[in-house]
Amino acid sequence: MLQAKQVLKERYQLQQQLGRTAPGRPTWLATDLQTNEQVIVKLLAFSPQMQWEEMKLFEREAKVLASFNHAQIPRYRDYFSLEHKIDEGLLWFVIVQDYIPGITLQELLAEGKRFTETQVRKIAAQLLNILIYLHELNPPVLHRDIKPSNLIWGEDEQVYLVDFGSVQDKEAFTGVTFTVVGTSGYAPLEQFWGRAVPASDLYALGTTLIHLITGIAPVDLPQKDSRIQFANQVSVSSSLISWIKKLIEPAIEKRFSTARQALELLNSGLLIKSSNINIRNKITQPVATRIRVNKSSERLEIYLPAGGRRKLGIFGSGGIFASLYFAKWLISLPLLVIWVLPLGLLFSAGISVALLMFFCERRSIYFEGDRFYLERQLFRSIYGKQVGDIEEILGVFLQKQGLVYQVSIRAGEQVYNLGGALSEAESIWLAQEIQDWIN
Repeated sequence: MLQAKQVLKERYQLQQQLGRTAPGRPTWLATDLQTNEQVIVKLLAFSPQMQWEEMKLFEREAKVLASFNHAQIPRYRDYFSLEHKIDEGLLWFVIVQDYIPGITLQELLAEGKRFTETQVRKIAAQLLNILIYLHELNPPVLHRDIKPSNLIWGEDEQVYLVDFGSVQDKEAFTGVTFTVVGTSGYAPLEQFWGRAVPASDLYALGTTLIHLITGIAPVDLPQKDSRIQFANQVSVSSSLISWIKKLIEPAIEKRFSTARQALELLNSGLLIKSSNINIRNKITQPVATRIRVNKSSERLEIYLPAGGRRKLGIFGSGGIFASLYFAKWLISLPLLVIWVLPLGLLFSAGISVALLMFFCERRSIYFEGDRFYLERQLFRSIYGKQVGDIEEILGVFLQKQGLVYQVSIRAGEQVYNLGGALSEAESIWLAQEIQDWIN
């Protein structure tokens, strides 16, 4: 029997058994007698009753761990088999890794811990950085079992990803063979069909975050059309809810395409901050806004006025400086024409068109069915139109441009700018209206 104080390979002295992921797979806290450091020792008992896939997974875990170099993945130290049969005639295989002082997120949840939006965003960002590292390796590596019990909240307040016992390497990734692994409630359906892809890890990240903010295991939450219904269980920003919903889309093609894309949208300064918008504290329409919004359960229409005069500061502070800048630009035009006299007429015509666009262009956007339409108008004539799919929308963003704001919609790889040269209050209110209608 394995027991405390027992020394393996004349080097690793077992101290305390930490857990057992499955029969014949104990995990021990041990001391490396050569360095006097604490380590984690994972063991697998080789027996006639053991499925061959278990042995393959254990060897695969050792192989990929040896190739990793990431600060938030416990460092690989050793892999060996025990030369002597020490427990009921069984042969043991052993993986040794760095010990990370801390507590798993599952243990924190069991203690009644509820994570704030700030904490959830921090955890999500750290895990996405780990997934970017794994997924961008050559060949890519999939963890395939992201869940609270495999995440350690370290004493340094960093999150560590552990237990690569379900990892998928090149052979499995390319479809030559596959092993069905994962935890019900966290893993997506395609993973149980043996078709895991990088977006499968993103799904598991999303369900993990749902557990952290609701305190309820995903498998215990209601579902509708295979989507986990969690929004009414939390009090966080609508932008975070929409972002998580994108992670847990049942269809792979509707999720974020990469961990890098998901992190970009999470960390972007354009994201609506929870301090500005909260689903329980709805922003009211700003006084004297010229934006018109018509909405019903089937359709949302938004009409934005020309933004030129706003940019000159007729509405809001800072207008004097903007006006002076614009005046200086106009004064310089004659000098420009003198220098480029042969092109003067053409240049003047271009300036005239630009001024018309600056002062008279209006934009409207409407959502209907499964699509949205952005139109640009000049003197009530439509001269530009863009069409997007509502299901591809990744988020609604605020962007500051000098003294004014703009609302943008990111759908797939395309960005749709609504324009309008808005005030901060108008942009927050408008972004919320769009976000709420989509949700």
